[in-house]
Amino acid sequence: MAQGMSSAASLRTALDDRFGFDGIIGHSPKLIAAIDAARKVAATATTVLLTGESGTGKEVLAQAIHQGSARADGPFVALNCAALPETLVESELFGHERGAFTGADRLKRGRFELAAGGTLFLDEVGELTPAVQAKLLRVLQERQYERVGGTTTLEADVRLIAATNRELERAVADGRFREDLYYRVAVFPVHLPTLRERGEDVLLLADHLVRELGARMERRQPRFSDEARELLLAHSWPGNVRELQNAIERALVLAEGALISAEHLGIASRPPRDATTAPRPAPPKGDAATTLTIAAQEKRVIVEALQRTQGHHARAAALLGLTRFQLYGRLKRYQIEVDRRLGADLTKRN
Repeated sequence: MAQGMSSAASLRTALDDRFGFDGIIGHSPKLIAAIDAARKVAATATTVLLTGESGTGKEVLAQAIHQGSARADGPFVALNCAALPETLVESELFGHERGAFTGADRLKRGRFELAAGGTLFLDEVGELTPAVQAKLLRVLQERQYERVGGTTTLEADVRLIAATNRELERAVADGRFREDLYYRVAVFPVHLPTLRERGEDVLLLADHLVRELGARMERRQPRFSDEARELLLAHSWPGNVRELQNAIERALVLAEGALISAEHLGIASRPPRDATTAPRPAPPKGDAATTLTIAAQEKRVIVEALQRTQGHHARAAALLGLTRFQLYGRLKRYQIEVDRRLGADLTKRN
């Protein structure tokens, strides 16, 4: 018995390390704020809505909330509502009886049933059709449901965590998402920041991913060159953590030795997406585009950011997703001077 208890304790420790809050990598203020909020709500039965762009780690945080809850010993069941055809979503959520429709040759248990005693994570909840929204609302209100084609009422013994990369308030205003359902799922909203808002967290994540993926691919102690680390910081990461993971996996394939260079990452430095920022001019066509080095591209991006901010270092650094210290280092490296009165760069000439 003691050995069994010890094994259970070891399993819980392993789960907490892998899926708990301590397994979330990063120290940026916005990420810490999201984690602190999630910690507070985890121990309750409150429904949580996670918001943020695709690839920001909403499912990872949902798993951490589950591990920090009284339902941690129960299942964690996830469903991406956008990944299924409209005709299958209802069956996936609630299950179906044999003969409920053509092809239903056996009873199928839905995600609500599979998650009994645990947590159900509905990703991209904003993609649900109006008909399914109505049925989901009923489950949240009455904690009961029936399988498709069935008459037996089942209890919905789950804690719901929903997630979306859409603005659900706007979807409500446009009539695409039920207002009453919105208030049911958005009881406790938690917003996850984009990777470009997290500053040097990208290096912490990159070091973790290169070790994890490197071990999986049997690469011995892979590491980044200084130029690769600078590029990781300069890139805007529109695909967030998912894009970072793909870039590192690709780099591990391309790098022949343990050292990963900037070229292996296959990304170009560019400023973060910002609706208020004027679009960048089109890159040069033909051979000129291929002759631009990573350093030249980065210098050009920095100059453009300084021009847009009239030479204001703090605003330019924020636009680039850098700290002021990082920006000053790049100004020195590329010998860039700025006249704030003109908002133009004056490159030093030796």
